[in-house]
Amino acid sequence: MTTNDELLRVSRDARGVVTLTLNDPARFNALGSEMLAALQQALDDAGRDESVRVVVLAAAGKAFCAGHNLKDMAAHSELAWYQQLFTQCSRVMLSIHKLPVPVIARVQGMATAAGCQLVAQCDLAVAADNASFATSGIHYGLFCATPSVPLVRNMPAKRAMEMLLTGDFIDAPTALAQGLVNRVVAPDALDAEVEKLVQSIVQKPRVAVAMGKALVYQQRELGLDAAYQLAGQTMAANMMDAAAQEGARAFAEKRSPSWKA
Repeated sequence: MTTNDELLRVSRDARGVVTLTLNDPARFNALGSEMLAALQQALDDAGRDESVRVVVLAAAGKAFCAGHNLKDMAAHSELAWYQQLFTQCSRVMLSIHKLPVPVIARVQGMATAAGCQLVAQCDLAVAADNASFATSGIHYGLFCATPSVPLVRNMPAKRAMEMLLTGDFIDAPTALAQGLVNRVVAPDALDAEVEKLVQSIVQKPRVAVAMGKALVYQQRELGLDAAYQLAGQTMAANMMDAAAQEGARAFAEKRSPSWKA
């Protein structure tokens, strides 16, 4: 299935891999209210569909995402308007976080402010070696508060704080070294590198992936004792699933598991 929208292209392959492509290159794929609404709808649709296995978040044009459109923001002076925009953006970010399947950012150009937030919020990220990243709001008197939320959960605190306080760009190798992205490759190898991750994930049982994603983020916010308690409960529940039972039998019988999904 492939659908085309003015701002967001949605495609899906036979494996259940959904690709969401930000499609507003003239505005560097800015996260205005319409783009956020399109993303929200697509994420909600993916979350309701149990046949979806992976979501890839990509972008058209030279930039991945420039964040919010400051020209649009400058045209408003109402607190309620700003609150609505940032609430809408936070809802999209939380939807990525809560989606039961992994979300992979495919970053082909600059990702700034809320665009950098989008990369940080995804579960995995693959970047072209000419990509760049910044939380640049501070240059315009606006501290990137909402981007700081996933940024400090991806990077060492002092590295994240340097980005937030200076607004300076970091290149893709630096983003890799500091934990913002998983892999960096030449631009013409970007799709193939994303596909390596996709192929590995779709070979695993969906239920185990979903339980694991939820557990990793939940335990991160807990103290050590509570984190181990939750992790143990999750593993016990996971072992009750048919896929895990089949995996254990296959290990004991020295064969490959035979999974339906």
